[in-house]
Amino acid sequence: MKKLIGVCIFLGLLACNNKSLEWVATTPDEMWQEQDETTIEFVELAQPDAEVFITEPKQVIDGFGACFNELGWTSLSLLSDAQRDSIFGELFAPGKGANFTICRMPVGANDFSRDWYSYNETAGDFEMKNFSIDNDKETLVPFIKEALKYNPKLSLWASPWSPPTWMKTNGHYACQPLSDFFDQRFKTDIRPDQVRAEGMNMFITEDAYYQAYALYFQKFIEGYRAENIDISMVMPQNEFNSCQPFPSCTWQSSALNKFVGEYLGPSMKELGVDVAFGTMERPNPAMVDTLLQDTKSSQYITGAGFQWDGKRSIGAIHEKYPDLKLYQTEQECGDGRNSWGGAAHSWNLMKHYFKHGTNVYDYWNISLLEGGMSRWGWTQNSLVVVDSLAHTYRYTYEYQLLKHASHFVKPGAKYLPTSGEFADILAFQNPDGGVVLIMYNPEKEEAKKSIKIGEIMISLSLKPQSFNTVKL
Repeated sequence: MKKLIGVCIFLGLLACNNKSLEWVATTPDEMWQEQDETTIEFVELAQPDAEVFITEPKQVIDGFGACFNELGWTSLSLLSDAQRDSIFGELFAPGKGANFTICRMPVGANDFSRDWYSYNETAGDFEMKNFSIDNDKETLVPFIKEALKYNPKLSLWASPWSPPTWMKTNGHYACQPLSDFFDQRFKTDIRPDQVRAEGMNMFITEDAYYQAYALYFQKFIEGYRAENIDISMVMPQNEFNSCQPFPSCTWQSSALNKFVGEYLGPSMKELGVDVAFGTMERPNPAMVDTLLQDTKSSQYITGAGFQWDGKRSIGAIHEKYPDLKLYQTEQECGDGRNSWGGAAHSWNLMKHYFKHGTNVYDYWNISLLEGGMSRWGWTQNSLVVVDSLAHTYRYTYEYQLLKHASHFVKPGAKYLPTSGEFADILAFQNPDGGVVLIMYNPEKEEAKKSIKIGEIMISLSLKPQSFNTVKL
C-alpha cells in the first residue's frame, strides 16, 4: 500500500487511494490472465525505454465498439439463451468485459447481410410510401435490443452500403462482378452493362433522387425509433470510392457534398441526428476537405470516419481540424483465421489511429460462424466465433486485444503521447485520473521494460508474445 500511495502522489491521482494496481496479459496460449502486480518495480533510471507525458493530454476517447451485422445475429442464434446472455454481458455490460459504448450498424444490406436488400425497392417511390424495416426486425433489431438490455446508454451510428437499386445508375446493388479474390461460388449476377468504376457517380444525381434519399434516411431513423432504438449519428456512404461485388455505391465528393449540404444535413438536423463524413477508405484527405470547406455541408458535419487505406489520410485531417471528432469505423477484417498474427496487425492499426487523433474505435464483425464466410464469399475475422455443429463459441485474440483497451479506457479518457525506443505502447488517462498503459511484446522471449510516467518510473517484465494492460 505504501508503494501505491507513492504512485498516487507522483501521478497526482487523488481518486486512487483505495485502488490497487492492475495488470492483465494475453499470450497465444493464455488469454486475459491476471499478473502479479507486486512484480512491478518502482525504479530510478537515467533513460527509460518509454516515457508517458501525462501533462500533455491529447484527444478525448468517446469509446469502443463493433458493428451489428445480420450474420452476427444468425450465428449467435445457434447458441442457447444462456450462452448468448453470457456473450452480451461480456461485450456490453458496464464494468464487466469489453464495456462497448458506441457501435455501428448498416442502413440496409452490407457484405455481411443474409442477402441483398434495401428498405424500399419500389421504383419511383419518391415519397417512400413503401418504406419498411421489416427485414431488420428479424435480425438487426433483436440484435441491438439484446445489447441495449446490458447497456441502455449504448450509442449507435449508421451508414448505408448501397441506396435502393432504383436510385442508382446501374440498377444493381453491386458495382462489379466477383474477382478471383472472392469465392467463386458466390458469383454476382451483375451484367456487363451494369458494371461501374471508381470515380463515377453511381447515385442518380438529380434533385428528386437526393430528396427521396434524404427521406429514406429519415424513415430509417423513425422506423428504428418506433422500435425504441435511437440512432444518434449517420454517415452518408460506406467506402464511397470502392466499386465492390457486394452492396456498394461510388460517389464523387462533389455529389456527396450536395447531398449532405442541401438534403441529408437539414433532414437529420430536424431529427436531432448528427452527420459525419464517411466512411473514408482512401489516402486522399482532399476528399474529406471538399465537405469540410463547403459553407453548407460543414455546418452539419460533426465528425469524419476512416477505415482501411483511409488511415493514411486521418493524420492530415486531424492536423487541419484538431477539434473534429474522428472515428475508426471498421478495423481491417482479416482472413477468417483469427490468428495471433491478425491480432498483432490489429495492434499496429490501433496504435496508428490513436496516435493520429481517433476518438472512437470500432471493430467490424461481432460474431461469425467458424471460417467467417460472408454472403459474398469473403472470409473475415470476428470477436466471437460460433461452431455451428457443436453449438459452442470462443472469443478470439482480436477480441482480447480490443478488451485490453476497452475494459480499462473509460469514455472521457484522454490519449497520452509517448516517446522512446519502446514504441509498442499506448497510454491513456481516465476521467478519475488513473493511467492505463497498453503494451505489446512481439518477441519470443521475455522483455523487461522501464516506463516513465510523469515523475515516476516503473519496470516490469512482459511475457513473450504478449499484450499487456497495466492500470495505475
